[in-house]
Formats: sequence, structure tokens, C-alpha cells
Amino acid sequence: MTEKSRLIINDGRNDNFKASKDPVAKRDSFFVMLEKVIEATPRNEGKPSQEIYLDGERLKSIAKLVGGVKDEEILTLLDHCEGFHKLVHSIGVIIKTGNHDAGKINFVLQNYGKEKKYETGTLLRIPCSTDGTETILELGDFQWSQDDDVPGKFAFEFDHPGELATASVKFYLQDAYKVPEISLEPPVEFGSKGYQAIIKKSLLSKGNNHRLKAAIEKAERGEDVTIAYIGGSITQGAGAKPIHTHCYAYQSYLKFREMFGKDDGKNVHFVKAGVGGTPSELGMIRYERDILRNGKVEPDIVIVEFAVNDAGDETKGICYESLCLKILSSENKPAVVLLFSVFENDWNLQDRLSPVGKHYDLPMVSVKDAVVEQFRLTKEEGNIITKRQFFYDIYHPTNDGHTIMADCLSFLFSETKKSIRDREDIKIDNSPVIGNCFKDVQLLDRKDNRIEARIDMGSFSETDDDLQMVEMDANTYVTPQFPNNWMHTAASENESFKMTINSRSLILVFKDSGSSEFGIADIFVDGQHIKTADPHEVNWTHCNAVILYQENACGEHQVEIKMASNNEDKSFTILGFGYTL
Repeated sequence: MTEKSRLIINDGRNDNFKASKDPVAKRDSFFVMLEKVIEATPRNEGKPSQEIYLDGERLKSIAKLVGGVKDEEILTLLDHCEGFHKLVHSIGVIIKTGNHDAGKINFVLQNYGKEKKYETGTLLRIPCSTDGTETILELGDFQWSQDDDVPGKFAFEFDHPGELATASVKFYLQDAYKVPEISLEPPVEFGSKGYQAIIKKSLLSKGNNHRLKAAIEKAERGEDVTIAYIGGSITQGAGAKPIHTHCYAYQSYLKFREMFGKDDGKNVHFVKAGVGGTPSELGMIRYERDILRNGKVEPDIVIVEFAVNDAGDETKGICYESLCLKILSSENKPAVVLLFSVFENDWNLQDRLSPVGKHYDLPMVSVKDAVVEQFRLTKEEGNIITKRQFFYDIYHPTNDGHTIMADCLSFLFSETKKSIRDREDIKIDNSPVIGNCFKDVQLLDRKDNRIEARIDMGSFSETDDDLQMVEMDANTYVTPQFPNNWMHTAASENESFKMTINSRSLILVFKDSGSSEFGIADIFVDGQHIKTADPHEVNWTHCNAVILYQENACGEHQVEIKMASNNEDKSFTILGFGYTL
């Protein structure tokens, strides 16, 4: 074993081993997970698992959020593995399930490597009991790779998908470090006057209610009504356990169904299309496939949630406005509701995106307006929910957080029900407030080529099936994103992918990956090198959309994609394209 090879430790010696001469119970400690519900999600490889990512600023933020750590020296030590070992003596893991036959769940700690991020760091895998007994991992008991760079992630591996458990993870510290104990919050008082007050704050604008009121009245008459959701990982349901029933989307659909449906709400239907880590730049390309289901679905209400994903939108809002107009322009005139979620650091893009809602007089709901101000208050001053209760991690809500999001939407529904219907519909033919040039964007992939673009696959002739997987609608199973793709592999020859297309603009969707098997590709338009696509900039299996060209008039263009120099023996996946005419 070389110094930089991965150390994989599967330790079955003793699930509850502790240092006999130095009991960890006497050490200062702080939680990085505190009675969080974990869920066995199917993976492309390996066992179903729940993953908690620690790299970047995440572990520091988790230590502050969950453990209440404020000491900057301690937080800085969490930045890298060397500091981590200087700070942490032992890790305590407590897992509880209600299933007496659950057996053991593996706790995994993966350090990312310096040489190859996902391949050369230590991978520690410990089977843990599921009866609430604490398993202690004393770091000194293990050999660690000298190539360890930063703590990468925790994972909990189950035997079967869909299983649930509750997990706590605690860091016991070396003698030199002290942290104060934290006090746990009382449960959130849902339905209290204070709670109702924060929900009311979420109503940023009722907007023109003509379309939303029409959908409500349609449901009340017993006619079929479809409520649809498009967005990022929060809309996908991240942080909700189980993800398919406790996410804000499904919970708010249930509330709409209870409020306005007939015959136990059987006439109200649910479509969910959230994809983690993706902005409206990809959402507008996905809309027809993932919401309209290629003409099979006509949603009456569409909730758009990209307020924390659109930092990566290279058009700074044009794609968002284009998506809204794409929906609003549908023949059946669906209502569009803009939903502004929020990150743990109180950030979102509400200031950039809400002018779109104001311009078209759309209903807007702000989770940020509901919760951020009260996060800063004590219980005596009126705090209803703390950040530790609202956030599962630094990006995604807990079940309580998803419940608040659902209640914010249902408050809009109830206020709309009480209001007199606006006589006139909204006007969508005004000049755009940011831009609308992608309003008519269409998807082109290996299966769907309606404009008959001429394609020579070259050595991009394989199909990638290791794709980003997403829980759609209320499904427990996951659906691959962009399965009709073109893939270059290490075994492929080195021929370019070439396409002749008549279009006004073109967006490439390619696969990001953390695997060292993937390499970079050069993109040429009309013979000019315009971009190098690097799957490792994001570095996890994920869909990445980038604009190749954007012009005022439709014209013929030659597009060439080929592996960059010294990357000919690597993989690269073209997931598809978005184009406008």
C-alpha cells in the first residue's frame, strides 16, 4: 500500500469499544448531528444510504448550527484533517430504529484526499447497533491515510431502501479544548398565535388572483386540478424524512386537496420536479419533460422555487423570467406562484427574482420573510423555531422546516379563497423586466430531435446510465435525469461529436462527476473554441447547463465537442441541449 492509496477500514471488532483508561464521557463534546431522522436512499453503487457532506465550510457551519460552537480556534481546526485530529479524540454515534429486526447500520466517515479527492483519503466504515447504544470510535485506534486532506462526509448505510432511523453524532474533544453545553429547544408550537404570525409574514404578495382563484374554484366544483412544483433540492424534498411524503411540496398539495378537493380530494393531482443543485437555467429546459410530461399534463398551478439555486444562473435572472413566461404562456393559463426559500446563512436571491413577480403581478411567498427575523430572537422575545430546528443541514429544511414552507403556501391559498376574484387576467406581453429570450426553449437529446439537427456522434456513442437520480412526484423510487444522452468513454476512439443546428441560442447540458474517470472537453462553435467543460468544477454527479451562444436571429451553426488534450482516455457525457428558434 503506497502512502497515497486509500485506507478502507471495515471494523467489526467491537461495535461499542471505548478507551478504558480515558472514558470519553468526561470529555468536553459537541453534537454535529442531534436526533436527526435519516433515510435509506437508493444509490447507483453500494448500499442505500443517507449522506451528510462536510467539505467546504459545511462542517464548520454544522458545528455552529447543531453544536453551538463559537470558538474560532475550534472551528478553524475543522477545516482540514490535521486540525480535526488535533481537536477530536473520539466520535460517538447513536442510531435508533423502531425495527427490532433492523440489524446493524454502517456509519461511514470519508476523508477526501489531496491527490484524488474521492479516491485517496481514508474511508472508515463501522457497523453500529440500532438500539440507541452509543458506539465510540476513538481516532487513535485507526490507521489514517497520509493523503487525507479534509473531512468529506458522513454516511449511514442501510440494508434496504426506504428504511428510517434516528441518528446523533458527537465529537469528543482532546483535553486542551473546551466547549459550553447546549440547551435543547422545546418543540415548535405549531398553530400557536406566534406561529400564525410568522406564517402571515411569508405572504410577500397576493398578486393578481385571477388564475389561482380559477384553479381553486375548479377544484371545488370537483373538476380535475393539477398542482405542480419545479425547483432545486428543496423541492426535490432534501431534508424531509420520508422525502416523498414530508417534503413541503407534498404537504402543501395535501393542504390544497383538503381545503378545496372533492371526494377526499381525488380530483386534485400532484406533480413534483425538483432536481438538486440545479438553477432555472436547467429548469426551463426540463419544464416540458418533467412538468408537462411531453403534453400529457396541464398543470393549473405551478410553484417555482429557485431562490437559492440561481446563484449559478449565468444570465442573472433572464432564465428565471423566461421560465415564468414559458409557464404563463401555456394555453390553459396556469397560475404561477413564486416561492423564495432560504439557506441557513439567511441568504437567498429574493431581491433579484421578486421584481419578476412584481412585474407580472404574481403571488409570491417568502420563507425568508417568515423565519429569518425571528431566528434572532430568544423564546422570551418571540422565537418560534430556531435554526437548529428549521434546518437539516446548512441548505435544507427539516420536517419542521418543510411543514412551515407548506403552511406558508397554504396561507396564500386560504387568503386567495377569501379574496374577490380579479376580473382581468395578468398581462404577459409587456416588455420583460430582466429578459425573456429563453421563453420558448426546447430540449434536444438522443431521443427528441424535433428540429432534425444533423448529428454525428463520433466517439460519443455510448449511453451513460450513472446519472443524477431524483424522487419525482410522490414516488419512493428515483428517476435518472437525462437518460437519452451521448457518452465518450475511456474505451472510445477520439472522434468529435458534431452537430449542425439551426437555432437562435444553444445551451449545453453535460454531466458533472466526482470520478477521476471523467475528463474535460473542448467546445467549438463555427470553428471557434468558446468553452472548456470541466465535470470536476462541481465534482458530483449532477446536471450542468451552460450557454454556448445567444443571438438575435436564428441561423445555422456548427457545434463540435471533443475531449481536450491529454483527456482522450477519459469519459464525458453530453446529457442534452436546450435551443430556441
